[in-house]
Amino acid sequence: MADGAGARPQVSVQREDFDIAAEIEALTAGNRDIGAVVSFTGLVREMTGEGAIAAMELEHWPGGTENALGKIVAEAEARWPLDGVRVIHRYGPMAPGERIVLVLAASRHRAAAFEAAAFLMDYLKTRAPFWKKEHGPGGGRWVDARECDDAAAERWRDGRRG
Repeated sequence: MADGAGARPQVSVQREDFDIAAEIEALTAGNRDIGAVVSFTGLVREMTGEGAIAAMELEHWPGGTENALGKIVAEAEARWPLDGVRVIHRYGPMAPGERIVLVLAASRHRAAAFEAAAFLMDYLKTRAPFWKKEHGPGGGRWVDARECDDAAAERWRDGRRG
């Protein structure tokens, strides 16, 4: 679903937190054909496999990140019959418990909304240019890509579904 004139953007990369309920309301406003909205909200964890985290910092490539997210959204819209998509990803310093990312997928039917939301998150984790640094008792460390994220994204390769 393409943005119309004056419409809310499908993709936002921002420092500020977001209001999940307000985003769902904006996504569905005026569209009574939507039968399902699937949401995913990612949070900063206090513990990882590497130990305790006091803070996390996300960096991104201004302009390039938004472009990459827009391409991921367009691919989801080409695969599923969606009535709306909204992706918000934060950057900057964040504490454990803070929201990092919001993915909303709206469709007439729940299966399309669930699959599209999973696809969006899997591709966001592997194809969007973000860099994550975790700060803990031993100092800061940059986080490498994880094999399990690549494996999750692989299931969508060549138009396959989850």
